[in-house]
Formats: sequence, structure tokens, C-alpha cells
Amino acid sequence: MRGKGIDYFENSRRATYIQQQYAIDNPLKFTGYAACCFEIRASEGPGPDIIKADGTERQVFDYAGRGVPYGPDDGTLAPWALVASLPFAPEIVMPAIDHCIHKAKLTKLNPYGFKASFNQTHPGVPGNPYGWWVSPWHYGLNQGPIVLMIENYRSGFLWRLMRNCPYIAGGLRLAGFAGGWL
Repeated sequence: MRGKGIDYFENSRRATYIQQQYAIDNPLKFTGYAACCFEIRASEGPGPDIIKADGTERQVFDYAGRGVPYGPDDGTLAPWALVASLPFAPEIVMPAIDHCIHKAKLTKLNPYGFKASFNQTHPGVPGNPYGWWVSPWHYGLNQGPIVLMIENYRSGFLWRLMRNCPYIAGGLRLAGFAGGWL
């Protein structure tokens, strides 16, 4: 990153914009990808299976290290990762969170917030109230970044704590980090 003149924060900001642009471009033509519906990450999926959706045969994965722009991509999105991007690009993440809550209604039937992932191309199980696949699970590993990054967006409190911890700051400096929020 240093060779490109950027730091971790700027790299994360750019990665969030790349995620959004990939969803806008939607090269594999998955249902639901849009400027307000993006974030392809390592997550649980509806597979392993091969399904036929909109006349196209598609392979879907179970847990996989999904990513853009080089994949794999099976139409599965991770709303927790979207929220984790909030402090880096709030101008595009806030409308996407709004979409996930109010349009896709991903929290309506979920008392603990967002499920691990969803896939609007996959039909899900019969009787599913969404009409598409939504993970049946909540994972603490996913929920933790939601809470932490909302607070970092709100106040920067956790990042301030880390900056002020001599062990963390010293370790980052030893690892070659300089400038930025250090």
C-alpha cells in the first residue's frame, strides 16, 4: 500500500467502492445486485448445488471465500460486511444499509439483525417468506464487526483506543505501519 501512496483506511475505502461498482456492473447478471445492494465476502451460501435461475445454470457454494472482481461469485451477499464498511464510505454504505433493512427487509424476521448472507438469485426453500435464499444463521463472528464499525463511524472510539494503546501502536510500527491514524 505504501508504494501506492495509500494507507489501510484509503485501501478499505477504495475496496468498498470497487464492491459497489462490481454490483452495478453485475457481470454475471445476478438478481438484486445494484448500487444499493453489494458486498461480496467470505460467507455462507446456499450450496453446494447447481441451480437453474432465469434460464441459466449456476453453481452456488456453501461457505466460500467470495470476492470481487475475480470471484468466486455465486450471487451471495453479506450484509454484515456492508455495515463493516460504514466508516470507510458512509456516503454509499448508508443507502445500502437502508435498502437491506427497508426494501429487502432483511431484519424483519430476524430478531438479532442481519443473517449471515443472502442470495436473491437462488429461490431458497419452498415457503420461504423472502422468495429467495437467506441464511438461517447468525454468527457472532459476523455480528461483532457490525457493532464495532458502527461505533467507529459514530465516534471513532475503538480506533482511538487502539491508537492510544502503546502495545498495539508499537506493534503496528514494528510491522512497518507509519503515519495514517497512528
